Amino acid sequence: MMFWYDHDVSGWGWFAMSAGMILFWALIITVAVLLFRALNQPQAHTHAPATPSAEDILRERLARGEIDEDDYGRRLNALHAGPLTKP
Repeated sequence: MMFWYDHDVSGWGWFAMSAGMILFWALIITVAVLLFRALNQPQAHTHAPATPSAEDILRERLARGEIDEDDYGRRLNALHAGPLTKP
């Protein structure tokens, strides 16, 4: 009983099998490469960079010489005192 010779695969059948195998392996390799690239990418931060606080800005202005130490002290005390209330 030899079914091998009964159902002969023609030239187009061999071509379809070969093309299918090439497409299959191309798909597998493409998925592997994309997965490898996705896993090796550095993680992007979704949060915005921290904005400097009022004290940091005041400290920078003192360091640049825009304000003197007395002015720095007054402004720092005003920051720590809290918001001004209007009468």
